[in-house]
Amino acid sequence: MKKKIALVTGGFTGEAVVSLKSAAVVEKNIDLGRYDIYKIIIEKGNWYYLDGEANHYPVDLNDFSISPNGEKITFDGIFNILHGSPGEDGKLAGYFDMIGLPYTTCDAITSSITMNKGYTKAIIHDIDDLNVAKSLQLFKNTSSNTQRVIDELQLPYFVKPNSGGSSIGMSKVKTKEEVQEALDKAFAEDTQVLVEEFVSGREFSIGMYMVDGEVTVLPATEIVSSKEFFDFEAKYTAGVTEEITPGRMTEEEVARVKKVAEKVYLKLNCKGAVRMDYFLEHETSKIFFIEINTVPGQTETSLISQQVRAIGKSVQEFYTEIIEEMWK
Repeated sequence: MKKKIALVTGGFTGEAVVSLKSAAVVEKNIDLGRYDIYKIIIEKGNWYYLDGEANHYPVDLNDFSISPNGEKITFDGIFNILHGSPGEDGKLAGYFDMIGLPYTTCDAITSSITMNKGYTKAIIHDIDDLNVAKSLQLFKNTSSNTQRVIDELQLPYFVKPNSGGSSIGMSKVKTKEEVQEALDKAFAEDTQVLVEEFVSGREFSIGMYMVDGEVTVLPATEIVSSKEFFDFEAKYTAGVTEEITPGRMTEEEVARVKKVAEKVYLKLNCKGAVRMDYFLEHETSKIFFIEINTVPGQTETSLISQQVRAIGKSVQEFYTEIIEEMWK
């Protein structure tokens, strides 16, 4: 008998549009011979099942069930493809834990920690061969904090919302005069802001996931952007960025990155598919951690999809492995 899977998408942030695109790809590629898929849209104050004819049916939050045409349907598990809040920051995971529903992504604690870039760096900073840029984590947009940034960090640096995604609200600052505007932009998106010194290096992103207790590290993708950094436009506008999979690394670099990526996955107690972004510093080839995404995009051209195909696996096979793992 086929298992019933709720494909959870939408969200409370600007990343909702990306989440809906990811869900459409998952829906198209999932093995319908194994699973019955129900797309659940989560918006603020409005959780509903969207059927193939665009009909809306409310979700009963007591048990996350739906009742289209009067027939109650409960789920065997959740395929979480909701980027940002509440799907990536632990809120949704905590709810599913309370009602006893398994899901494909990290648990509530790991999700909430990894959504916070500053806290994540504090946990993984002592992993061998992994470096973190010098940074400041700010909790208020005050003149004294602006001065701290100017006094304590070396230009240039990146200013970014501490819990944001898709590079929304992010700026590269080159002069002291640009600091306040960048902080205002980041604080408009989040109550915490991370300011990091710039690392001169090549940018990569690498996916990993666990099956039967073993971490699979996928080939890394090299990000070559025509813009100064990999911002929202570069991520989601065709032609702005070149993505090379596998990325151009030496055998030694590949082996070193693979070892580090696995350690990051295990130290953060990740589950399902995650993606780590990092720099290889020019001259030294040191690995510098950027961030980790616990609900990475699954659009047609997403980095994870490229990396899965690079190892000769179909996206459908990959989704099946991710789904089956949540019941183990």
